[in-house]
Amino acid sequence: MIIGLIKEANDPRVALVPANLAKLKPSGIEFIVESGAGANAFYPDEDYAANARVLGRQEVLQQSDLLVSVHPLPETDWPLLKQGAILVALFQPFADPDIVPALEKQGIRAFSLDMIPRTTLAQTMDVLSSMASIAGYEAVLLAACNLSRYIPMMVTAAGTVKPSKILVLGAGVAGLQAIATARRLGASVEAFDTRQAAKEEVESLGARFVEVEGAVDDRGAGGYAVQQSEEYLQRQRAEVQARAAKADIIITTAQVRGRRAPLLLPAATVEQMRPGSVVVDLAASTGGNCELTQDNKIIRHHGVTIIGDSNLAARLPQDASLLFGNNVANFLKILFKGDVPDFANEIVRESCISVKETESAPIA
Repeated sequence: MIIGLIKEANDPRVALVPANLAKLKPSGIEFIVESGAGANAFYPDEDYAANARVLGRQEVLQQSDLLVSVHPLPETDWPLLKQGAILVALFQPFADPDIVPALEKQGIRAFSLDMIPRTTLAQTMDVLSSMASIAGYEAVLLAACNLSRYIPMMVTAAGTVKPSKILVLGAGVAGLQAIATARRLGASVEAFDTRQAAKEEVESLGARFVEVEGAVDDRGAGGYAVQQSEEYLQRQRAEVQARAAKADIIITTAQVRGRRAPLLLPAATVEQMRPGSVVVDLAASTGGNCELTQDNKIIRHHGVTIIGDSNLAARLPQDASLLFGNNVANFLKILFKGDVPDFANEIVRESCISVKETESAPIA
């Protein structure tokens, strides 16, 4: 089987790193890599060449039995694919309802990495968690770079500066990493989450858990937030506004799969914050948790800097590619049984979004 790796159009990350190829090659897989695929993540062609053929983009597209990428392969490249080729990427079918019909129309089998079940068995393949952890870490550093104040307490001859107060909304993977990073920097941290189960995790990291009673149970939501009642949202907003008025930094991470991100920070709440404060909204691509967020933009409102970015993992492309590649490599190890995808495996079955098992055929 020939697995191809391509260069991303608008992302410095790469879906597999050279170390992944070295571990997978003994299983009989042949690799071909587009020249420059890893360059922006600081993985040069010569590192790939030890275990792969480095070719031009068209050759990789035409020769691959399975093509791996971070983002979906552009539709303009689909006509170049080998008959029966399989695509593996972050297709995000909940966010892009047109992608599955388009793949089905072309008869292209695709496996979406964001559809891998978020279960214990699939933890080593969980790209969403790996990237969310990086995003949570980077969110704190980005906020610190835009904050008008110190993060830790400073005792100097000129006087004592109190530690910054950071409020994290959403204590999933990104939120917990943000909490841990903020605590390492010496901030005073509070965190809110609709899941009561998050309280112990938040407190174990040295942060204070903000409770609002009456949340809908979301244990079956796979790590995403769920839609809450309007009554609950009103009480939540009141509590958040009270905390936000005292916060130097707010980091928001809450997303509802397939729906607009919940509104946690109305404009009126932002206007209660001290000038010089910062909001980092990781849910920007799905509408944002802050009413004022603009995706992929940094704006200022009433002296508060609002950063909308749902792709912060790409700011650390080398380690993000390493973790992404490890997740993908673990998925590839269980993807096939013989020459066909192993649809008896729940992870494989649930991640397939087009041309499913009833239409299974051997890889050429």
